[in-house]
Amino acid sequence: MTALTLPVRRRYLVQFNPKRVPHMFTDVLILGGGIAGMRAALSIDTKLETVVVTKDAVTESNSSYAQGGIAGVLDPLDEIANHAADTIAAGKGMCDPDVVESVVAEAAERIRELISYGAHFDEINGELALTREGGHSHRRIAHALGDATGWEVMRAVRDAVIQRETIQTWEQTFLLDLLSWDGRCCGALVWNPQHGKTFVWAKSTILCTGGAGRLYRESTNPDIATADGHAAAFRAGAEVRDMELMQFHPTVLYIAGSSRHLISEAVRGEGAFLRNVRGERFMPEYSPQLELAPRDEVSRAITSEMARTNHPCVYLDLTHLDRDLIAERFPNIGKVCREFGLDIASDLIPVRPGAHYMIGGVTVDELGASSLPGLWAAGEVASTGLHGANRLASNSLLEGLVYGRRCGAAASEHALATPDRFSMPPLVAEWPASDDQDDEDIDLDDVRNSLMSLMWRHVGISRNAEGLEDARVQVDFWDRYISSREFQKPRGWELQNMLLVARLMIASAMARQESRGVHFRSDFPEPREDQLDHVSLLAAT
Repeated sequence: MTALTLPVRRRYLVQFNPKRVPHMFTDVLILGGGIAGMRAALSIDTKLETVVVTKDAVTESNSSYAQGGIAGVLDPLDEIANHAADTIAAGKGMCDPDVVESVVAEAAERIRELISYGAHFDEINGELALTREGGHSHRRIAHALGDATGWEVMRAVRDAVIQRETIQTWEQTFLLDLLSWDGRCCGALVWNPQHGKTFVWAKSTILCTGGAGRLYRESTNPDIATADGHAAAFRAGAEVRDMELMQFHPTVLYIAGSSRHLISEAVRGEGAFLRNVRGERFMPEYSPQLELAPRDEVSRAITSEMARTNHPCVYLDLTHLDRDLIAERFPNIGKVCREFGLDIASDLIPVRPGAHYMIGGVTVDELGASSLPGLWAAGEVASTGLHGANRLASNSLLEGLVYGRRCGAAASEHALATPDRFSMPPLVAEWPASDDQDDEDIDLDDVRNSLMSLMWRHVGISRNAEGLEDARVQVDFWDRYISSREFQKPRGWELQNMLLVARLMIASAMARQESRGVHFRSDFPEPREDQLDHVSLLAAT
């Protein structure tokens, strides 16, 4: 493993004095209300008190926006070994085979569990309707509401959580930092508009804060995906790894001036073609798997075609498919496209890649435990070893369910064995006042937009040493004057987190001098066996 260290400007984003901040005690604290966080909550023993903190409304998470579905072996003609082999093939040599086998073996049970919670998956003749997506050798994707699986699954899981009297959910609450003392995580400092800062002391803390897609100009992620959990864990001393591995979804609706909308992989799974501006179907030139090649290969193919034809996008073509099938399978995609005057059954859909899923994250073991005692992590914020260098389509909700359950069980066991102690360590964060701390002269949105554009140009689908060095110098410059300030609202804290995680991503991308999976270096275009290890990072002490 390649081990790097990176200095942080400050251990905590804000100053605090325990005598001036309210305190709250709980057994288990879960940071994040997506699929991993909510499934973790359902694994906590009902004798314990649990608090779930969500940055926005509980309905707002990357999980809710998942379109395609959940992968699992549910067809008698399929086998768990096939799902494992497809996952490992997509991961380009970096998957942990034991993790892969254990996760895919749980898939059918986790899907049946969702049904028991009340999730309604699409059916054909009373059986689960299964589709196929890129990189899968069989139809094994269970989906709901046509193309709104995440919304239906999250509805069912949230309803199950609501039934638990021992689970509190705090919405519109921002994670400022993880609290640590004597080498252990002991809770978090959070903030909301009504109450300001609150210390939440916990016997066990589970990090499920989602991804980092908003570091990029082109992204499928909602605005909340600003890598807050990655940054907080790193500042607290937890190891992170594979931060260079950001997956770019090949097909994001591209209409100038509009927000970016994901066009599910399932569209290609049902037979859609990719065409360039000249009308040519180009994937046969890039992969024998055609439009169903893994996402990294399709994204690079699209980028190449855009450059070759000097055109800002390519096009999805569904015009040869049955109109009724399209309407049944993709009602939400059809609705979004109609808002821009597009009929997906008769018009070509303009698409281009966008940042979609952060593969790198907090290093965890098979139970979701991080390198920082007292802290577990699950979902997109974690690096489990399942995805390797490229995530297989529809394995993300599956991983969130499996590791959410495992984290919840392990954190619950630890909390049950830990006696109540309604006291806190003498943590204080204070620093001298500075004369240049007037935040009114900082245009946060301008810096944020500049960062997103820089990351897209130099740390995007194609990278090289010169671009990465330019990015490193510029991000370090922004970080020096942004992170020296103490902000009072989430917009400033988000930017500080984004800059820190950008530094981690750039350092990791510079260290990996090869091309593998989602990480493509034009100056090192081939994989190298001596570069196969993970790139890990720790905060310099």
